[in-house]
Amino acid sequence: MEIGLKDDRFHDECGVFGIYGHPEAANITYLGLYSLQHRGQESAGIVSSDGRNLYSHKGMGLVADVFSGSDIERLHGTSSIGHVRYSTTGDSHIKNAQPFVVEYARGGIAVAHNGNLVNAALLRAEFEAYGSIFQSSMDTETIVHLIASSKETSLVNRVTSALKRVQGSYSLLFLTEDTMIAARDPFGFRPLSLGRLKGAWVVASETCAFDLIEADYVREIAPGEILVINKDGIVSYRPFPMVPYKPCVFEFIYFARPDSTIFGANVYSVRKKLGARLSEEHPVEADIVVPVPDSGVPAAVGYAEASGIPFEKGIVRNHYVGRTFIEPKDSIRHFGVKIKLNAIRDVINGKRVIVIDDSIVRGTTSRKIIKMIRNAGAKEVHMRISSPPTICPCYYGIDTPRSKELIASAQTVEDINEYITSDTLGYLSIEGLYRAVSEAGASFCDACFTGKYPIDIIDHAASQLALFK
Repeated sequence: MEIGLKDDRFHDECGVFGIYGHPEAANITYLGLYSLQHRGQESAGIVSSDGRNLYSHKGMGLVADVFSGSDIERLHGTSSIGHVRYSTTGDSHIKNAQPFVVEYARGGIAVAHNGNLVNAALLRAEFEAYGSIFQSSMDTETIVHLIASSKETSLVNRVTSALKRVQGSYSLLFLTEDTMIAARDPFGFRPLSLGRLKGAWVVASETCAFDLIEADYVREIAPGEILVINKDGIVSYRPFPMVPYKPCVFEFIYFARPDSTIFGANVYSVRKKLGARLSEEHPVEADIVVPVPDSGVPAAVGYAEASGIPFEKGIVRNHYVGRTFIEPKDSIRHFGVKIKLNAIRDVINGKRVIVIDDSIVRGTTSRKIIKMIRNAGAKEVHMRISSPPTICPCYYGIDTPRSKELIASAQTVEDINEYITSDTLGYLSIEGLYRAVSEAGASFCDACFTGKYPIDIIDHAASQLALFK
């Protein structure tokens, strides 16, 4: 039987990349998407422009599976935008792959979106009531309809008027025949950065994409900023009322690549500080500190350095597991975890082990990991989590279960410890979290830990993430 490998973790939904003014625009975008593959593995796409026409290629799967050399060659032009996507619930479809491309009265336009619009269902219903036809189930398509129906004459004003009607999170790239536009929502939920490559302008969800293509980092695109890039250069607009800056703190905890700089701070350094704070708050006598790979590694390094307890890679991750596998008829217990993770008995046997992970969602995976470590001979297993308990879902561009599926929403730490069968369990406190991310100097969106949402969630928003996938 073929079994899905959707794991017990949160997932960011998308990554975006764009370049304007480079003779190998599509090829550079292809490389940029490679660097952003961690932000979405379901589909990938690139749209390019030669100044007269838009060219598109997208498909299901990883970047390497979607594009061949001949595909890239057919993406003509000196500007392009790209997108990698993670579908959250239900089946994924090619119709929902991005960038989304349309032809309307003023020409062609493509859009790539990282985020989630909490009022998209209402906007869609409004358009459909007047006879509009939607090609996909993406919230992103509502932005295209808003642009197409705008009475404004200039492209930047049409984009601005559209974005003034949407609520939620967005880091967006638009491409027309002659212009690329980057936009970030006023709260700055998702990261978006500007770079320079041999005279070309580059925009990416994370700076790790700049490193691969050897582009220079210029700056973070500001919350509420719209950048218009064309043959005349680059122009910045700030058309939205100022609101509190609320970048997603979970980008630091899990989503972003450790080698990226987001929200003004290096991700790896912040994750080490999370581990160090965790060591201060939840010390325990033990022999080794072991991360759950790969996301738990930096925090485990920080915990080990702060506590003086040796760091060991006691769990190995199989990096070559696809999204499905064939389960043997004589089912192996915990097969789904064991095919991805395996404990090293020689490292763990007879030891008191501190296991570091970034979060606990439902608790099922943590329970299986602890059992695996005990089976490898551990004397004690102490679970430490480098974030506070996750009690609420996210509506701003992260795949999270509903509250009732989040184990910490209804269970105490003692209850969770008993369920996952660890000897002790410790979560980082909210105060410890903010001390670790203080170098970024922001007041973050921490709604998944506190239930305090920066944007009011409309009544039916709880089902909206499922609707728009």
